[in-house]
Parts: sequence; C-alpha cells; structure tokens
Amino acid sequence: MTPVFTFDLEKFDFTAVHEWLASTYWSPGISPEKVEKGFRASTLCIGAFDGGRQVGMARCVSDTTRFAYLADVYVDITARKQGLAKEMVRRLMEHPLVADVDAWYLRTLDAHAVYAALDYEPIQNPESFMVRRRPAVPSAAPLRGSGG
Repeated sequence: MTPVFTFDLEKFDFTAVHEWLASTYWSPGISPEKVEKGFRASTLCIGAFDGGRQVGMARCVSDTTRFAYLADVYVDITARKQGLAKEMVRRLMEHPLVADVDAWYLRTLDAHAVYAALDYEPIQNPESFMVRRRPAVPSAAPLRGSGG
C-alpha cells in the first residue's frame, strides 16, 4: 500500500469516520453529527487514503502555541500494522500550523508503543490534571394520561 495523506476535510469519508469512532472505547455510539462537527471545529485533521478509500484519520485541537491535544487516531482494520497511525501523527506534529507547539497531549489505553516512538511519555504529575464532564441527560419518563 502506498497511502496518500491529506489535511483537506472535504475529501474525508465521514460515513466511514463515524462508523469507526462509534465503535471505539473512547466514543461509543457517537452520532454522525457530533463526529463531523468535532472534526470541522478541530485545528488540524489528517486523513490517510488507499486507492481513494479512506483508511485512517487523526485530528488535533490546539491554540497553536502552547498546547495541542491529539484525538481520534484511527486506522481501519484492513490497513493496520503498516505504520499509518505513527505517520499521521508525525505529519500532524510537523505541520507548520502546530510545529512549534510546546506540549502535545493525548489519552490512550492500548497504543503506548505507537506514541512512545514519537517521544510521548506518561504525564509526570497526573494529579495536576482535572476534567469536567457534561452530566448525562436523564431519559424522559413516559407521559401518563390523566384518564379523562
């Protein structure tokens, strides 16, 4: 495979991107609308293509100076074990828009070796990081008629 990489979101196959992300541990069941909105609001996105078919993607959110957050790095099962994830991340980090960012962050449960090869390391003081999550929206109780 000779992959072609692009930063042009207009070339992305958002149907495939949604299917991939909806099946991951980090965004199970995400809606197609949220997927596309997230990519379009990101600082920079990259897609990998083989014969015109999208086989991978990654994105970053950044202020372009101090921080960048790497998200949604995914390679289709048919294209794994060929270095595509590492290459997409490398190309993102070297892009002129974010090449001078001071610190890159990411979360992963299972791809530490991929990122370690690109000089990522565990956060030194994880106790200094915090998160705020939007509360889950409770499902509406069924309406009951008054009987009359």
